Amino acid sequence: MGSPFAQNSGSAGSTESGLGRRDLIKRSAALGLITVPTMGFLSACASSGGGTDDAQKETKGKATKDNPFGAQKNGLLDVVIFKGGFGDQYAIEWENAYKKEFGGKVSHLGTQEITGKLQPRFNAGTPPDVVCNSGAQQIKLDVLHKDKQLADLTELLEAPSFDDPAKKVKDTLVPGTADKGFFDGKMYSLNYVYTVWGVWYSGKLFADKGWEVPKTWDAFLAIMQEAKKDKIGGLAHQGKHPYYINVMIMDLIAKTGGLDAMKAIDNLDPKAFVGSDAATAAIEAIYEIVDKGLLLPGTNSLDHIESQTAWNKGKAVFIPSGSWLENEQLKQTPADFDMKFLPMPTLEGSQLPFEAIRAGAGEPFIVPEKAKNKAGGLEFMRRMLSKEWSTIFAQQANSLTIVQNGVDTSVELRPGTKSAVEAVAAAGTNTFDYFYTNWYSEMDETIRTASAELMAKRITPKEWLKRSQAAVDKAAKDPASKNNKRP
Repeated sequence: MGSPFAQNSGSAGSTESGLGRRDLIKRSAALGLITVPTMGFLSACASSGGGTDDAQKETKGKATKDNPFGAQKNGLLDVVIFKGGFGDQYAIEWENAYKKEFGGKVSHLGTQEITGKLQPRFNAGTPPDVVCNSGAQQIKLDVLHKDKQLADLTELLEAPSFDDPAKKVKDTLVPGTADKGFFDGKMYSLNYVYTVWGVWYSGKLFADKGWEVPKTWDAFLAIMQEAKKDKIGGLAHQGKHPYYINVMIMDLIAKTGGLDAMKAIDNLDPKAFVGSDAATAAIEAIYEIVDKGLLLPGTNSLDHIESQTAWNKGKAVFIPSGSWLENEQLKQTPADFDMKFLPMPTLEGSQLPFEAIRAGAGEPFIVPEKAKNKAGGLEFMRRMLSKEWSTIFAQQANSLTIVQNGVDTSVELRPGTKSAVEAVAAAGTNTFDYFYTNWYSEMDETIRTASAELMAKRITPKEWLKRSQAAVDKAAKDPASKNNKRP
């Protein structure tokens, strides 16, 4: 996913940010290599069921070989885009391309207030036709699914691809990237951006200090302790948004206990946390950073931009994030910073190697079930998965997509992206990704809150495990959870 709390600073990747077609070419190497909603919203959905069935009638044209969903000519396509770290210029260019083909008008809204802007429309049964449903105010996918607000995207996966009609859309994607959008065995959201999660550092700082890349947890702590002597924080984290520290916690659980430990959490195992040796070892290791005073002072009260900017200024050695970080921090990153990606260092006896990383699809796009131009929304998504539109995204957002070989040529990459691409190559098949954040939003929020309390030293690792397990047990009581199982 793109940064879930990214603040907009103009069109990400546009010429205003110092990026252009050259950066599009840079991105191609990477693409070639990778061949809490409010209670008011919850109650509104529960009571209204998304509006009356006849709030708006779907418009549809004739389906053809080149227009498999029957997207209407000269109609209206209503698009809403989360305008965060990736901006929304990429979508504006997509929309211009769509208008050239289909005529008519495209209504565009770029916003960070996804829930605030769309809650009344879903409740009234008049939602947009396609939505980039991301950010801090994302409408939770499991809530939308339970209220039957999401269109089944199976027909998108089975449709002929835009570039090669002999292939189905699903055969043009990076393997496994469609899985995260599944509920009850069907796909309801398209996670478009290929993201790598982990820890980041400055190559220049490491070179200046003579530090070696830490592969073990002990070496990781040792660098932070050395930094503390020089009055540099060991770890900055985005304290107001504990999503980020959970990246470290959950990655460490998966690497320590292997895929079984990860799947135990997604599958709501009664011993996912309490009774799990991997979870216990991981959370105690994370707490060691707090207990030894290795956090950047004040980081618990900072948001993502504040903490990341402090890190860019050399006030901390490490910070957790996804691979959108480089694009998000373009204006704040010194030219010689040399941003680098670090897979989560391993604890002794870890089941997965140091090179293993969490990698997968993020930035979910949806077509609402009650969209007036649902066919147009599906066609818009089909074209998103073309090389042309993937190239537009790479140019404007400076990030990877789930389209295999999505850009045709390559030269140099930005340091952070190059480092992330190298990490993907080194990981090989040793990649993993969690699904519970999509499947169980309430559980996710509870664990995030517990993590914030832990990092502020208001609860112990034992209490964190207890609260997280209670969240798992509560989610397991929901009958819908029986349909979400990872083998």
